[in-house]
Amino acid sequence: MHQSKRKGKLALMARSNIEKEIEAYILDNKEMHYRLAYSYVKNKEDALDIVQESICKSISSMESLKELTYIKTWFYKIIVNTSLDFLRKRKRLIIGDEDFLATYDGGVVDHYEDIDLQKSLEDLPDNYRSIIILRYFEDLKIKEIAEILDENINTIKARLYKALEKLRIKMND
Repeated sequence: MHQSKRKGKLALMARSNIEKEIEAYILDNKEMHYRLAYSYVKNKEDALDIVQESICKSISSMESLKELTYIKTWFYKIIVNTSLDFLRKRKRLIIGDEDFLATYDGGVVDHYEDIDLQKSLEDLPDNYRSIIILRYFEDLKIKEIAEILDENINTIKARLYKALEKLRIKMND
């Protein structure tokens, strides 16, 4: 009986240490996480909501983090999936009257320096846009992107090539 109590205590201490590590990582990299969420939703408030929801998800699914060395890709994966879920939910909303919408619009419109690039990125399918954002805006390696998106490295390379090709065509138009 004494042995099982000790194991339980050790497991509780390990969980506490993992929780502290996750908390420290999130706090140390909060700007990066915000920037990643923002790159998907293009709105300050929505990006903050996504980061907050991602933090909640990370706390509730701590046991899915196999090793602390993978905390970055693990948390990026949570943010990317939360962002994509948010965008899918937003697409499902059907709004008919823009005047009605304008009366309820309290958000701030964010501005970009390169409207053509922004528009071209928004027109890409989610799976291509995710790879471009993670590779060029978050400066992640192909291997890390593959882990975050749960894809094969060769699939990521092929999609990156296709995405760049599509961007190049759109930008030339």
